[in-house]
Amino acid sequence: MPRSGRAPVFKSAGDGKPWEQSPIPGWQSTVKDETRGPQAGTLVRRPPRQAPDLVGGHALPPNLGARIEDKMLSKPRQPVFYGWWVVVCCTSITLYTSGVVHFGFTALFEPVAQEFEWSYAQISLAASLRGLETGLLSPLIGMLVDRWGPRRLAFVGILITGLGIILLSRINSLMMFYAAFFLIATGTSASGHAAMLPAVANWFQRRAGTAIGIVVSGAALGGALVPVVTILIDRLEWRTAMLILGLGTWAICLPLTLLLRNRPEDYGWWPDGDRPSDMAAGGAKSPAKGVAATGAARAVFSQRAFWQITLAFTFQGMVSSAVLTHVMPYLSTVGIPRSTASLVASIVPVVSIAGRLSFGWVAGRFGRRKAVLWMSSMSAVGLLSFGLLGYRMWFLAPFLLFYSIGWGSSVTMRPALLTAYFGREKFATIHGMNQGVIHFGAMIGPPLAGWVFDEWRGYQGVWFILAGVIGVAVLILAAMPRPKNGPVVNHE
Repeated sequence: MPRSGRAPVFKSAGDGKPWEQSPIPGWQSTVKDETRGPQAGTLVRRPPRQAPDLVGGHALPPNLGARIEDKMLSKPRQPVFYGWWVVVCCTSITLYTSGVVHFGFTALFEPVAQEFEWSYAQISLAASLRGLETGLLSPLIGMLVDRWGPRRLAFVGILITGLGIILLSRINSLMMFYAAFFLIATGTSASGHAAMLPAVANWFQRRAGTAIGIVVSGAALGGALVPVVTILIDRLEWRTAMLILGLGTWAICLPLTLLLRNRPEDYGWWPDGDRPSDMAAGGAKSPAKGVAATGAARAVFSQRAFWQITLAFTFQGMVSSAVLTHVMPYLSTVGIPRSTASLVASIVPVVSIAGRLSFGWVAGRFGRRKAVLWMSSMSAVGLLSFGLLGYRMWFLAPFLLFYSIGWGSSVTMRPALLTAYFGREKFATIHGMNQGVIHFGAMIGPPLAGWVFDEWRGYQGVWFILAGVIGVAVLILAAMPRPKNGPVVNHE
């Protein structure tokens, strides 16, 4: 059947001009007449002309004209809100980089120590230097994200991260080892949570908790790569494994950074995919800007709530960095084979997804103070079980369950609290400053655990000390004041 080269133009019955013919030969277009009917505000339908019974020898259904009309005038299907594509990109990037750099470092620990005969404290210092540099760069990264957007920074960050991992495969001295981690820390600072979480927070308001929870859960799912990293190291030798992982960083993550965008307002949307016209029609208010939007982020840094959040999560970071860095070496000292230890190291972040996704529900159901107390206390109980692992192997089960869920909840809790207290307008700057201080705590944990092992040839004592550190963090978070612009969850 021949088709018209252009869409039909339908004319009102009141303009004195005949109706234009349909693209189907011999048919009158059957559309809703735009002419006002007898009653103001109503639309009348011009009845279609009688269609021929046969066209080309085939019978046509009697309602074909109405079907064409419905197809032509139906509302176009709305595409997926682009904010969810930002979530997919950020989740994929953090999954890979977290699995290779953050969680995978524990698999590299013993092979490097055996080849170069470096002490555990010397190797752990690399993780601390990474935390120090990340802490220094995070505030700057946050300000640059607010100014330039996440795409440029993430692209450059991935380039530097891949280069650092490749350089790690060529090291022959302790200084080169530290230099490689210097590059890795620089790259992951620009392409990690300091850039990814603000990118996601800019696109969501009502669903910010869900979107951020997906991204941080993706980072946790990167823990599933630890056995893969371990297999590559054991079968191909650790230098070849690092070369493969560095090239993989470029091949997988660089294309994803090109899909990142900064704010929905730049593309005619509001957060969560709302149009301004839709928001006005629904009587919704404009996106909350909070304290930081009014002018300024500097005022946030003088508030008690900011420093309570920062100090509590500095203690949490100190504990988690020690556990994640030394989990495989510690399990080896208590007689667990390396292959099994790598599986345990991957289970911790994967199980933490339950805490990352469930904390919001627990806080909404039972209140924030109770949720913080319960889930942070789970971390302390799990860490005590970790210390007792040398006496009874069944303590491994409560460690994996309680510590993983408790630690996972703390990851989701921090950006949610920052958004609730200070809004999203300058979230990247505030988050960067908060994360920068936290990394100074994270740099203490790994060398502390390594020093304890070097001095006493065992880890148990440090886990008991760090369990007490978590207890202090619980008390600080429990004393948090109510947000002035409305709590994100109930305080009761």
